[in-house]
Amino acid sequence: MTERSHDDIPEIALAWHRDGRGAALATVMETWGSAPRPTGSQLAVSGRGEMMGSVSGGCVEGAVVEEAMAALADGQPRVLTFGVSDDEAFAVGLACGGRISVLVEPVGAALPEPLLAEIVGARAARRPIAYVVDLQTWDRRLAVPGPDLADRFRADKSGIDEDRFVAIHNPPLRLAVVGAVHIAQALVPMARACGYDCLVIDPREAFGSRARFPDEALSHDWPDEALATFGLDARTAVVTLTHDAKLDDPAIRAALGSGIFYLGCLGSTRTHAKRVARLTEAGFGPDQIARIHAPVGLDIGAKSPSEIAVSIMAQITKVLRQG
Repeated sequence: MTERSHDDIPEIALAWHRDGRGAALATVMETWGSAPRPTGSQLAVSGRGEMMGSVSGGCVEGAVVEEAMAALADGQPRVLTFGVSDDEAFAVGLACGGRISVLVEPVGAALPEPLLAEIVGARAARRPIAYVVDLQTWDRRLAVPGPDLADRFRADKSGIDEDRFVAIHNPPLRLAVVGAVHIAQALVPMARACGYDCLVIDPREAFGSRARFPDEALSHDWPDEALATFGLDARTAVVTLTHDAKLDDPAIRAALGSGIFYLGCLGSTRTHAKRVARLTEAGFGPDQIARIHAPVGLDIGAKSPSEIAVSIMAQITKVLRQG
């Protein structure tokens, strides 16, 4: 099997199960406040003792693997609760001890293969989905974003609601930056550090050059065409930075016609007023135009390209997490 990311744990477990080696999935349901691995983190264990992923900083992995092997033998799920001492917690980077609760499910027995396959398929198609387990009856189902789970999907927050465990599977976050300018050179590495897959778009090849962006995904297509290829959905943010209406406006129009969660545009208040006039003339209504964050970024008095990038990334995070 090819090497996979630590974020591909459901895919790994499904592949191991279908390969005949057996697989169990361990998922963090509850944990202490400053845990090294958040709720929803997963560990896959094969029937051969192979493991991929993590449910802690290492202090409970051994015990979880043993229970996963036992679950594969008897076909039964189990909930494991560990009390972590102050010394153990400090060893894995925590300030104090606490508790961690882990759900272990053997694939094909407790966790039906078709259900896991549907989760994997939704992840591949960038469709947000939730895996819901009734901890009293062990009934399992999948759920799509709706009013009862809206906050969990927005915050990427798996966890326990009364007697059910909800595991959120959101598509990876993405950021498209229109304009390969100095701010973009600072913004894109920050976004990647925050977990975003990024694309820098600029048809001006002198700006969007490999020398200026050696490690980034680049597109020299016209912005609206590049965004159409990139795909715009509820896990995508778009930032325009060119100061050139010929480049920014096609991207803005494409973004406003999509379901992206954030659109930020560089420019002064006067520049934005002209932008609003152009969009209004193009047929966009006040509610659509109000989705634009302009001038882009939180007002923190930023001056340098790096400071402006910080303000933009902070605003994107605020909109993502707080709506």
